[in-house]
Amino acid sequence: MNRRRFLQTTGGVAAGTAGAGCLETAGSIVGESDGANPVRIGLLAPDPDSDMIGRSMYRAATLAVRQLNDDGGIDGREVELVLGDTNSSPLEARRQYQRLILEEDVDVTTGVFASEALLGIIDDIAEQETIHLTSGAATTEVSRLVHEQYDEYKYHFRAGPNSDIDYGRMQIDFLTDMAGELGWDSIALLAEDYEWTKKPWGVYQNRIGETGVDVALQERYPPSIDSFESRYDEVEAVEADAVFITTAHTGTSALMDWGVPEREFDFGGIHVPMQLPAYYDLVGGECQYAIGQSSATANSTITDATQPFVKAYRNMFEGSNPVYTGYHTYDAITLFASAVEDEGTFDHEELVPALEDVSFTGTAGTVEFYDREAEVAGTPVAHDLVYNKAETVYFQWQEDDDGEGRQEVIWPPEQATGSGYVTPPWLA
Repeated sequence: MNRRRFLQTTGGVAAGTAGAGCLETAGSIVGESDGANPVRIGLLAPDPDSDMIGRSMYRAATLAVRQLNDDGGIDGREVELVLGDTNSSPLEARRQYQRLILEEDVDVTTGVFASEALLGIIDDIAEQETIHLTSGAATTEVSRLVHEQYDEYKYHFRAGPNSDIDYGRMQIDFLTDMAGELGWDSIALLAEDYEWTKKPWGVYQNRIGETGVDVALQERYPPSIDSFESRYDEVEAVEADAVFITTAHTGTSALMDWGVPEREFDFGGIHVPMQLPAYYDLVGGECQYAIGQSSATANSTITDATQPFVKAYRNMFEGSNPVYTGYHTYDAITLFASAVEDEGTFDHEELVPALEDVSFTGTAGTVEFYDREAEVAGTPVAHDLVYNKAETVYFQWQEDDDGEGRQEVIWPPEQATGSGYVTPPWLA
């Protein structure tokens, strides 16, 4: 069944071959195959040659494809991976999506890190009636489209991470459970003023009272700032016990202005740069004692699939550890393969309802999707990854006896690794 209808766009299809899936990885060229009628998986990833998030997506997809082929492929057909390098640009993401669908004739797409990029291709996903399994972007705007115009947009599913609204829920759950143990009677609530923080911020405003923690100071700060010194002076002036932050673009500045002068408060929250396994070395260990959230860490055991994936990833890529987007990309591809095998079809009209009912053991947790009518705090979450408090982790950067940084899980208790939370020595 040929569903490849020409995209109705003003820009047309990119004519170039940039990002055509020719990166060399672990001794093989991914995206080339001598097999007949292979299953083709299209991956949209940002700058996989240089960006750690995009590289982990690509490497995890490479691992998934290799393991599938070692196990007989998908439904007996060889699997190929075709890369679309989005170059961290929403416009390039759309060009690459068009190329993957119209020129490379892929059977399914996955990836996409930036919410802006996902919003840029969602109409094309609907037009092509081809399943896309997001493994990076968190915006619930696409979920609203699935909710409101189901027949057109039903092909989008978020394999991970959790949506922006559920990021807010996990922050509240962490505070509720851990504030007493951490000694956080009051916090300074900070979030960078980007689109992606609006939904979590709304959750904070509506539910922070449930935590029993006093908010001594709060601000959605301008994303253009490169110094937090004056803000941290205010935090110390109001004697807040911690800065509880929601940050991505400004995360390193926020962290360094806390750790280097050893400010008189704790530091933690959703901090995207701290999720990188190499972050400890990148900042010279200055993230030690800071607390962050992630889908999984290299020493966590979220499910029975977590550590086998981490070990296989390390073996294939010379000891490196996956970034959170790697876990979700791997899960997206293996989930698609499982659905095809279970249903005995590649027909997306049949696979959509199968995915809606799925409960799949992934590397970063159990993959289940909210139904088409589901809402969280008044926000539609159709086809988003279901939030599971027991499978969401907060970690603290700690240093081992060899001077190496480790992301030790401190919450939830059943996922904890190491010896638990360590108080910064200057606060002890």
